[in-house]
Amino acid sequence: MSLPIERGLAKTFAGHIHWRACGQGPAVMISHINQQSSALMIELLQALGTHFRAVATDYPSHGNSDHIDWQPAIEDYARCVVEVMDTLKVERAFAMGEAVGAAVSIALGSRWPQRIDKVVAINTPYFSDAETARTDIADIAKVRPSDASGFPAPRSIEFLLKNDPEHAPMQPSQSWMDRINTAQFEIGRDRWQAMGALAKFDTLGGLAALECPVLMVYGERFIYGKHRALLQSKCPQARVEIIANGRFCMTWERATDIAGHARAFLL
Repeated sequence: MSLPIERGLAKTFAGHIHWRACGQGPAVMISHINQQSSALMIELLQALGTHFRAVATDYPSHGNSDHIDWQPAIEDYARCVVEVMDTLKVERAFAMGEAVGAAVSIALGSRWPQRIDKVVAINTPYFSDAETARTDIADIAKVRPSDASGFPAPRSIEFLLKNDPEHAPMQPSQSWMDRINTAQFEIGRDRWQAMGALAKFDTLGGLAALECPVLMVYGERFIYGKHRALLQSKCPQARVEIIANGRFCMTWERATDIAGHARAFLL
């Protein structure tokens, strides 16, 4: 039986932030992938909800949060998470996220150590320099079409697998693709804000500043997994675990596996 999902809005410096929550226990604050929302975290919320109070937020301009007309930083997303915690009267929590959400979780642990006890970074992305960030983001933009007005155009699963398989789960379906399409419609023309934030984020510096326990989880086939030794070298206390035959969107496709790794590390 699926656990019920609660929803609400928290008033923050960046407008109203939408959240979904599930379960009871120690709080886990979950941050999502670029151009997605907490709607893609429902499976993970339910998988974690048997042991935790799992809360997933939508970044500003994403999901059902208010849109902003300025370029945020990863630290701004992290501040929104902290202000959602304040609204929900959560004093301390664990931070968890995938891809851009991993960067947000690192920022939470490094900037708000008094609020975050442990960090779970899933499929942490890494750009070695500004030019790499620019070209990688440009390559992603080429396979995320827009209409004439710049609004995101829907994609079929066949289009994704032909043009951008690295950003698909291992067993993609049109149902999953439809959830991504919906999430991108919700963001609209603001959909590159999160990648703009990631391009400017100092991942290595954030990891070096972490003093709490850290779990870094990678899909075996994740595109940026080749950098995991470098990232771990900046955060020596980090434990690295690999999910066999995993790739991208593991918080959706491999929610049970992610929850299992999290339980063993957090409890």
